[in-house]
Amino acid sequence: MSRTGNAGGPVSRAGRGRLKAARLGPRDVAHVGSAGLRSRPMRVVLSALGIAIGIATMISVVGISASSQAQLLRELDKLGTNLLVASPGESMFAGEEVKLPEESVGMVGRIKGVQDVGATADLKATVRRNEKIDEGDTGGIAVKATTAGLLRVLRGEVGSGSWLNAATGRYPSVVLGHVSAERLGITAPGQQVWLGERNFTVVGILAPLPLAPEIERSALVGWEGAKRLLDFAGHPTSVYERSTDAAVRDVRKVMAATVDPRNPQNVKVTDPSSALRAKAATEGAFSSLLLGLGGIALLVGGVGVANTMIISVLERRYEIGLRRSLGATRGQIRIQFVTESLMLSGLGGLAGVALGAAATGVYAHSGGLPWVVPLWAVGGGFGATLAIGTVAGLYPAVRASRLSPTLALHAA
Repeated sequence: MSRTGNAGGPVSRAGRGRLKAARLGPRDVAHVGSAGLRSRPMRVVLSALGIAIGIATMISVVGISASSQAQLLRELDKLGTNLLVASPGESMFAGEEVKLPEESVGMVGRIKGVQDVGATADLKATVRRNEKIDEGDTGGIAVKATTAGLLRVLRGEVGSGSWLNAATGRYPSVVLGHVSAERLGITAPGQQVWLGERNFTVVGILAPLPLAPEIERSALVGWEGAKRLLDFAGHPTSVYERSTDAAVRDVRKVMAATVDPRNPQNVKVTDPSSALRAKAATEGAFSSLLLGLGGIALLVGGVGVANTMIISVLERRYEIGLRRSLGATRGQIRIQFVTESLMLSGLGGLAGVALGAAATGVYAHSGGLPWVVPLWAVGGGFGATLAIGTVAGLYPAVRASRLSPTLALHAA
């Protein structure tokens, strides 16, 4: 027996099927997903704040570490990694003082590949602001004799005044490292300090020397002047050489034997740039702890989002029941609440990235560092917020989809 439709026409059994739910397009999903956020803006701000703090901590920690590392690498590029220093090592005989030969500076300059050579020698004299200051109050400042080529080898710069030359190096003139100048209270060339048993005129103050921190804390007098005025015997304490990059390894192999052919085992050869390289390599070691704390803050923010979504489900049972009564499927309800959770976490993630980048910029600007925020940190941090938003929204979404329409409307 056939049935008749409203228009009087027969309706076959094949034509009778179950009604299909309307599909939600991306625009519809975004609209229903943002409905809860638009209706409760203050709750959105407070919930997204936890996510933002976690992401901001992670971004700023990575950014500050990367900025510091970039500054160290920039210094290495400027100062070079082709500097070697020869200094006295330990003697095979206990108590015997090791001295480098007087001619070692000239011998090192003859090594193939060596471009520049300079030397310093530790002197027994002390330097003070004036003769009335106690002799033992040196402020940790060493007095060194230096050759004219030292500054060129170190690629250093004179912050104010001038470097020692053939004339000033023979007379009571001194150049101060920037740390020693601060400790002596010397602010400009032309002033005098008490060095040894007489006044020396400060002719220059050096700019910072990252590869030679011992020079920063020294008072430097000319090689010939030290011999004439401070009883210097002429034995260098440190021989600095700058070679081509390709020759560094070969120079290092023969440098000890060149400095002291009779006792090469008493000569120690070091690479000052290795300290900067090690510091650059380990710059992020301490940051891992702070990065972990940022991850914990991010997880706490995710828990806050989950709690917010659960409360939202409980408060919107009437809305859920009404939508289910009008034909919304469980899947559409789940998509709605997962989308809402993703939007909430995404807003927190964007705010956190902006705050972290801003904090890195402030730190870099205040310290004179390059502003570096790695793209992998930004992408990884924002991706983590979306992952946490998805996980945080799953349980509330499933719970919302399982609400019975009649019970939800009755409870409302």
